[in-house]
Amino acid sequence: MTLAVVSSRALDGLGAPAVQVEVHMANGLPSFTLVGLADTEVKEARERVRSALIHSGLGFPHNQRITVNLAPADLPKESGRFDLPIALGILAASGHIPPDALDGYEFAGELSLAGELRPVRGALAMALAVQRQNQQPRQLVLPPLSAQEAALVEGIRVYQARHLQDVVSALGNGANPTPLTPAKPMKLQTTTALSALDLADVRGQQGAKRALEIAAAGNHSLLLVGSPGSGKSMLAQRLSSLLPPMNEEEALSSAALASVSASGFDVQQWRQRPMRSPHHSASSVALVGGGSPPRPGEISLAHGGVLFLDELPEFNRACLESLREPLETGRITLSRAARQASYPAQFQLIAAMNPCPCGWLGAQAVSGRVCRCTPDAVNRYQSRISGPLLDRMDLQVEVPAVKPSELLTAPAGEKSATVAQRVAAAQTRQRARQGKTNAELNAGDMDLYCPLDEAAQAFAMRAAERMGWSGRSLHRVIKVARTIADLAEQPTLNVHHLAEAMQYRRGLNSA
Repeated sequence: MTLAVVSSRALDGLGAPAVQVEVHMANGLPSFTLVGLADTEVKEARERVRSALIHSGLGFPHNQRITVNLAPADLPKESGRFDLPIALGILAASGHIPPDALDGYEFAGELSLAGELRPVRGALAMALAVQRQNQQPRQLVLPPLSAQEAALVEGIRVYQARHLQDVVSALGNGANPTPLTPAKPMKLQTTTALSALDLADVRGQQGAKRALEIAAAGNHSLLLVGSPGSGKSMLAQRLSSLLPPMNEEEALSSAALASVSASGFDVQQWRQRPMRSPHHSASSVALVGGGSPPRPGEISLAHGGVLFLDELPEFNRACLESLREPLETGRITLSRAARQASYPAQFQLIAAMNPCPCGWLGAQAVSGRVCRCTPDAVNRYQSRISGPLLDRMDLQVEVPAVKPSELLTAPAGEKSATVAQRVAAAQTRQRARQGKTNAELNAGDMDLYCPLDEAAQAFAMRAAERMGWSGRSLHRVIKVARTIADLAEQPTLNVHHLAEAMQYRRGLNSA
């Protein structure tokens, strides 16, 4: 047979579209041509495949004209994932493998020059794509680490192979073929380093702790404003310890995003909500994603978890403004001249900042340091956070400085495990009532799930007019009040729920 077709998959954002690797062999001047919108990494597969076949003792047809087509032709292909299917296609076209032996399988893997299989990015995305296809799912054959990652997806059969010869011996013409080894899921961990960070370590700051509990219970965004050393970062880093573990769907979605990123999937983070803390020097591409081909950024890698931005005013203004749409939609679409990629980005934003350039505004009574910033300097510093972005912060909380004597004598507060139980109970009520957290409620849900009686309506209207709030601000205050009521196990919103919610939205000028 001079024509062979092998099934594989490319990566396109978080999707994994099917690719047919067509290999044709003919007489003529010896050549090895690869077509199908392949980038440099894919084109270099010619040398890797040639060397892998020779060193594996399978031989390479040097006197043949070999043409490899990666279909569809208009889909960009990248990375070395097509090495294995190209090698198998050459072997099938030259008669070393029965053509029908490749039916029902999908292959991916990078080949070393000696024929060993190396892991590829996006194994989880490939497995999820196979699981979702309408027809009978094909069986995946991957390198060991990639196969163990793909085996986390239920309902599909995944096999692992360490060497090209292992695949050929299972599919070839031998009298005693060696069956492929079924892949076992990665050994999953249930704890992470974040579990060692307990809320009880933070002494004092009862108001900020309460705001942190409300933010965790309703999935609300939170801005912490305070002088250096007041505990803003300590509080933010302990938010993950208050959040409930991910369910199976959320865990797979988060792991698939990590799988297609440059860092890859870390098994120790399974079912643990991600905590991403980019430095304030991060670019817009690093924060929201981009590049060629487009890769997920920090907001997508924080999907289902927390994005912590410390020293918020020090971030580039354009970077911060790029967060506005994902905060509303929970998704980011990266459009480039040649292609477009869309990634989920449903993250919980926690930010921290000083009240002024020197950081000591309002802390003189505790620290003894005097703020020497002029009012204009303070306004310029706080104005680095635009009004539209500040409007999207559900809770804006002052974190006052704590006296050293209080730090030493204050009793330990509640442990994270105790607070996490209340958070989990509040989220259970929200999902039972509306199928999502309070922060995800849209304008059409407000009357249905956040009804206000006459007294509460009048109170909210007076406060909104006095504070000059936008419609978005008022809705966010009501959603925070709904979370406060859920924590108190009360089915209806009252004036005191609204009053507490309003205390967490006084703006930067009051910090």
